[in-house]
Amino acid sequence: MNALLDVEDLTVRLPVAGEPRTVLRDVSFSLDRGSTLGLVGESGSGKSMTVRALARLLPDGAEVRGGVRFDGADVFGLRAEALRSYRARDVAMIFQDARAHTDPVRTIGDFLTEAMRVNDRMPKAAARKRARELLAEVGITDPERRLRQYPHELSGGLLQRVMIAAAVAARPRLVLADEPTTALDVTTQAEVMAILRRMQREYGMAMLFITHDLELAGAVCDETIVLYAGQAVERQASKRLHEDPLHPYTAALVRARPEIDRRVERLPAIAGHPTTAYEAPDGCAFAPRCRFARDECRVGVPPLLRIGPGQTRCVRMPELRGRLLPQAPAGTAANEEAQR
Repeated sequence: MNALLDVEDLTVRLPVAGEPRTVLRDVSFSLDRGSTLGLVGESGSGKSMTVRALARLLPDGAEVRGGVRFDGADVFGLRAEALRSYRARDVAMIFQDARAHTDPVRTIGDFLTEAMRVNDRMPKAAARKRARELLAEVGITDPERRLRQYPHELSGGLLQRVMIAAAVAARPRLVLADEPTTALDVTTQAEVMAILRRMQREYGMAMLFITHDLELAGAVCDETIVLYAGQAVERQASKRLHEDPLHPYTAALVRARPEIDRRVERLPAIAGHPTTAYEAPDGCAFAPRCRFARDECRVGVPPLLRIGPGQTRCVRMPELRGRLLPQAPAGTAANEEAQR
C-alpha cells in the first residue's frame, strides 16, 4: 500500500437544532507519503470538518460512516492509547487562528515544551534546548527571549511560526494545515508558506492543505480537491485544475479569481449563496447556482461520473467545456454573457 492516508466514502452527520444533519457526504481520497493535497471550497463546504474527522476531533453526537485508514490502521477503530499516539506522533494540526489555539497565560516556552516533556518524557533542559532549535528552524531570531514571552507579545506571523514549530516538533508523518495563512498579510503569508514547505521536504511529511486561495493551492499542492456542499466534486493535478476543470463549480471559481496581467471591468461572480450539505437539494447541489443546469441535474443522484480513484467529473462537462473556459477578454459578448 503506497498511500499514507486513505479516506473512503466518509460521511459525517452532526446534531443541528436537535436533528442529525449531513455535513460531509461520501468524501473519498488518498494521500501519498511526502505529497501535498489541497482542499478548496467556499465556507461551509466541509473543508475543516474533513480535517477534524481525520484527527478524530468531531464534536459529541457526531455520526460517522465510511472509513479513514492511516498507514493501514483504521483511525476510527483506534483505542485510547493508540489514538493518543496517533495524535501525538503521527499527525499534527496547524490551525487558522494561532491566537485562539495558544494559552494566553502560558509562555511560548511552556507551549512548545509541554508535548515533548509529556509524550517523549524529555527532561526540561533538553526540551527547552529542542524548542530553541525549532524556533531557529522557523526563522525566529533570539529564541531564548521568545521562549520567555507570552502569545500577546508576538505578531501574528511570529505566532504562526511558533505553531508550525510545535506541529513539526515530533516529526509527524502527516500535517493537517487548516488555512494556516488566512489571518496574515501577503508578505508574511509567503514567508510562512516557504518555511512550512521547507520543513515538509526536510522531514518527508505529507500535508493536507486547506485554503480558500486557488492560486496558493496551485503553487503549494500536487493535487487539489474541490468541495461543494460537503461533497468532493473534483480532484485533479493542481495545474490542470486551473486549465481544464471538470465541474461547472470549479470553472466558476477559476473564472472569478482576479489576474494581475489582465484587466476586467467586473469579475464574473457565482450567483446565489454557498450551500451546506444539509441544505443541499436533491440532484446536483450546485444546480441552483449553475446557469447551465437542466431538469435532470435537479433530481436523483448527483450527476457525477467517476473517472478514476477519488476523481469525478460532471457528466455534462464535455458539452460545457467550450462555454466555460477559457475566459473571454473584457468587453466581449462572451464575457458579458458570463457576467449575466
